[in-house]
Amino acid sequence: IALGSNGIRQLLQHELAMSQPVANFVARISYGRRRFSVTELLVDRGSASEFVDWFLKRTELNDELAMLAASPDHYVIQTNANGAQEVIETTGGSPLVGRFMIDYQDLSSLRSPPDPAYPYQAAGVAKAENGLVIGGVRHQFRNEGLGFRAKLTVEFPTMIIPGAVSAHRWHLASEFSNWIEAAFAPLSD
Repeated sequence: IALGSNGIRQLLQHELAMSQPVANFVARISYGRRRFSVTELLVDRGSASEFVDWFLKRTELNDELAMLAASPDHYVIQTNANGAQEVIETTGGSPLVGRFMIDYQDLSSLRSPPDPAYPYQAAGVAKAENGLVIGGVRHQFRNEGLGFRAKLTVEFPTMIIPGAVSAHRWHLASEFSNWIEAAFAPLSD
């Protein structure tokens, strides 16, 4: 936090210079096909709409502290002037950090279908800095019991190492569990 996002970018510039061409290559040779990393969480409080509103509001407000606090794998999560969210993180157990932009207004190239049983979602296309589509997210939510269920999906290029896709499930479970805790902290105890 003390370094700030520009300081973090500067520290990671060499690693990003190595990882970005690899990520772009994998996306190109995948020809738009995807592998899905899916994790489901059952939450015992709050509602699906309250959480999605909280999450999208944190994104809109560029609440970087709330976004970063969810995982030590997060280095930069900022919303730019166009509304796209820049993410620099370690995904899927990768040894290198990656950078991508999520546009929550663009669903055009998502391959995961919306599930009508999940009426709330935070979804968007993920792109490299040069605009190349590299995947996306479709996080879906529904009220269930005294709380809600989250079906969290990240779309990776199909040519990514399968182990990275399964390892990313832990990242999803961890970050969203922490965001859910933050969203409903005032309701605890």
